Amino acid sequence: MELSGKASINRLKLSTFKLNTLLTITKAINENLSTEELLKRYEQILREDLNIGKILIYKYDKTWDLILSSGCSKQIIKQIDVEEDLLEHAEISFITASPNPTLRVFDNIIPVINNNVPIAFVLIGDIDEEKEGVSPTIKHLHFIQTLSNIIVVAIENIRLYKESLEQEVFKKELELASKMQSMLIPDRSTLPHNDKILVSTFYHPHFEVGGDYYDFIRLNDDEFGFCIADVSGKGISAALLMSNFQANLRALFTTDIPLPEFVKKLNERVMASAKGEKFITIFIAKYNSKTHILEYVNAGHNPPIFYNMENKEMTFLRDGCVGMGMLDEIPTLKSGRLKIDQKSKLFCYTDGLVELADDEGISFGTEQVEKCLANNREIDDNINTIIKQQKIMEGSTSIFDDISIIGIEFYS
Repeated sequence: MELSGKASINRLKLSTFKLNTLLTITKAINENLSTEELLKRYEQILREDLNIGKILIYKYDKTWDLILSSGCSKQIIKQIDVEEDLLEHAEISFITASPNPTLRVFDNIIPVINNNVPIAFVLIGDIDEEKEGVSPTIKHLHFIQTLSNIIVVAIENIRLYKESLEQEVFKKELELASKMQSMLIPDRSTLPHNDKILVSTFYHPHFEVGGDYYDFIRLNDDEFGFCIADVSGKGISAALLMSNFQANLRALFTTDIPLPEFVKKLNERVMASAKGEKFITIFIAKYNSKTHILEYVNAGHNPPIFYNMENKEMTFLRDGCVGMGMLDEIPTLKSGRLKIDQKSKLFCYTDGLVELADDEGISFGTEQVEKCLANNREIDDNINTIIKQQKIMEGSTSIFDDISIIGIEFYS
């Protein structure tokens, strides 16, 4: 009777301990303790309270990582491969007779399964394997399994919560960058449309935040400047660089500054902002509606296409230099000049347009653009034809970059 009574008391004490432990861990989780602190408490319970001597926890987060090692040498850890040694275990397994001799120093593998997928493996072994009596890993196995599941799922939830916060922050940053970028693109209603010129534009960012930019600036009654540009890379850093670029361009662009000098100053500003990590290609020009002179510099950009509607001649505007931010100093710079004294069209674009590919993988290229331009139809109609032909607004899967277009029709 006395032994039976002691056994009952011991069982009660053990049950009370386990219940209190689970309540304590649950409270710790509810207090939003860190992953490190939860693992520390888990290790303390197994080693000090349950006399478990060896503990390893491998958890999956894109790769299998060892998040807890206690009582195990580096040599033992080196010889364990999760995919080869552990993935086959879908239930609690005794591994004292494992074909991998390294695993034999442990008693059990406890897989932690979530939605039928293993997210962690817990390996446990005793402190004193020669000690008489029931092994603590056997005696407390189901309790250890319950505790391991609670801890690992809590750690996974912490990871998912952090990931959710990061995604939310990134989403907010994208929204901000997208708004910032939309402010860089001039409203179509503000673009010139008179008896001298007609300007038509198209803008289609591949992602929420693109790397393209174009602008029109009235310099005086007879002269205006315009540009189309593309920054290397995408995302928030590219949007910030382009925003800074626009501010510098608008501050420096006046009727008095010669284009070559203007481009050199822009290059200095881009180098200072990007520090060689990004660069900007740009086609920038001035047009004087009184003299009918178009002056331009092509800084590493796709050559715009100039089409004379009277004599049917097509010209690619290539004169210029390397892109902005590629070199500290531009080695050679040549500006181009055109006298536009006949009805003509100018088609400027970013590389996202000509890198489009059809179902057979053939790039759209400039040949198709030339075909769409080589007629007497308005530039607006030409641009719409190109957009329809390439199914740009229909979510074409061949689009993998931003697409921007500026079309100008000269009525000289």
